[in-house]
Amino acid sequence: MFGWSGMMLRVNLTTGSIKKEPINLSDAKLFIGARGLGTKIMADEVDPKVDPLSPENKLIFAPGPFSGTFAPSGGRYDVVTKGPLTGAIAASNSGGTFGPELKYAGYDLVIFEGAAAKPVYLWIKDDLVELRDASHIWGKTVPETTDLLRAETDEEAKVACIGPAGEKRVLFAAIMNDLHRAAGRSGVGAVMGSKNLKAIVVVGTRPVQVADPKGFLAAVEKARAAVKLNPIGGAGLKAYGTDVLVNILNESGALPTRNYQDGYFPTANKVGGETLAEKLLVRPKGCYSCVISCGRVTKVSNPKYMGEGEGPEYEAAWGMGPDCGIDDLEAIVKTNFLCNEYGLDSITMGATIACAMDLFEAGYVTLKDTGGKDMSFGNVDALVELTRMTANREGIGDKLALGSYRFAESFGHPEFSMTVKKQEMPAYDPRAIQGIGLEYATSNRGGCHVRGYTIAVEILGNGVKLDPHVITDKPHWVKLFQDLTAAVDSSGACIFGTFGMSGEDFAAMLTTLTGVPYTLDDYLKAGERVWNLERMFNLKAGLTSADDNLPERLLKCPIKTGPSKGGVSRLPEMLPEYYRLRGWDEQGVPTPEKLKELTLV
Repeated sequence: MFGWSGMMLRVNLTTGSIKKEPINLSDAKLFIGARGLGTKIMADEVDPKVDPLSPENKLIFAPGPFSGTFAPSGGRYDVVTKGPLTGAIAASNSGGTFGPELKYAGYDLVIFEGAAAKPVYLWIKDDLVELRDASHIWGKTVPETTDLLRAETDEEAKVACIGPAGEKRVLFAAIMNDLHRAAGRSGVGAVMGSKNLKAIVVVGTRPVQVADPKGFLAAVEKARAAVKLNPIGGAGLKAYGTDVLVNILNESGALPTRNYQDGYFPTANKVGGETLAEKLLVRPKGCYSCVISCGRVTKVSNPKYMGEGEGPEYEAAWGMGPDCGIDDLEAIVKTNFLCNEYGLDSITMGATIACAMDLFEAGYVTLKDTGGKDMSFGNVDALVELTRMTANREGIGDKLALGSYRFAESFGHPEFSMTVKKQEMPAYDPRAIQGIGLEYATSNRGGCHVRGYTIAVEILGNGVKLDPHVITDKPHWVKLFQDLTAAVDSSGACIFGTFGMSGEDFAAMLTTLTGVPYTLDDYLKAGERVWNLERMFNLKAGLTSADDNLPERLLKCPIKTGPSKGGVSRLPEMLPEYYRLRGWDEQGVPTPEKLKELTLV
């Protein structure tokens, strides 16, 4: 078998049994792998109404066909489960080297079922697979866990684990690998914690088999050259990382500020990628087979925030910065380090603190609620301390651990939560960028930018430049980006490869790698198939078209200052056309004809 390893592991944590099973090759061809194949198994084997934190939920780790090859940025894997933050399907994507190592061990998926009676970790070395006691590392941070498990197994081992946040079932806990890479969104780390699964440790020695080595090499070289020629993929992201977007979005009037009260932050330059590179950057860093190196190795020497690690990415710098009214870069970097160490989704963490600060200034959260702590916008000490308290579920951190929607709801004002499907939206204001608002509203895993990154054409002009303020053709572009991204995720590749690579490039690499012919239409159809299967899972879970919405603040309260002053989201005008283009009915339900077309019935 080429591209795919052809084998998956099924680990029953309740009984301790481990089985090796062949993958369904027909499903692999239709859903590609990673996000797609993991979602197919979830849809087939798990009741969508399951409690996400119950033993009946499953947790699936899945690299894709490109994982472990020299395809550009072919180092991704997905964690697929039902997310506790949203109650929707979760496919949380991460980079680094863990996904390729799992592929080298010979597995396309690892499926965890049930829950262990005591903490365990899974040790994989090719055909050797065993559950081991993890009681001695329960409670340890991500770096501590990684170091201890490598010492116990193999110093070359790759580790994916949870920190204290996952153990304590913080609803937005992440799964961390390679110390600083995160499968971050929707609370996949809380699901891992609910199963008493501390880590997966893996060493693999088997190469990925390629159907057409010469053809694959030619397709890869063409794709790599395209990325290197792209001003964003080839130079911009390596020089300044994703945090370069702070100033770009601010100059567009689309940088959400103080919990989306505004779209412009006067001192944004203090936390942007240019300042990060000048003051705190040690070096750029890439994931496996990366040609971009957008990662940031950073170091803070200030004794108050001293530390060295990775990040922040743009979304973390925004969430802990302008969204909280903060322009102290060192405090932001320190808070990002804490998220990595404890295993927290930095986007939801920052946005939840911003929501709490908004409620505090409005008088709905009081000093009595906070234990005497000032939680006003701009309070850097609150930012750092609340992150630590949330990870450990101490004091008001116990409520913050539920995410901003449940936190705000507990104080009687859920409208202060800037979420879609109870997941915090990232760092792009839909009042200033119409397409991304439609993407947020319709995203299958809740508020998310990387399910259909229309920023590429609405702000960055990658290939084509669209006016971000207009709604013309935006449903078409959102659907196209969503389908392409689903296919790229399922392939085990990084979406940043689209800064240069075309859909044809991805299809050509997949064809020569697997020996299965994929045209561009086939590739996009596979992405559309994944998208619709996720939609069907969510509908069966109880979500409806009413959940394809944005917070009222974005629909009715115009941006106050900056270049996009006066803008509101025009989502209601775009949604019916989006449903029509998707082949769904007026209630957002895929029609029988569409499901038949996609081989989903």
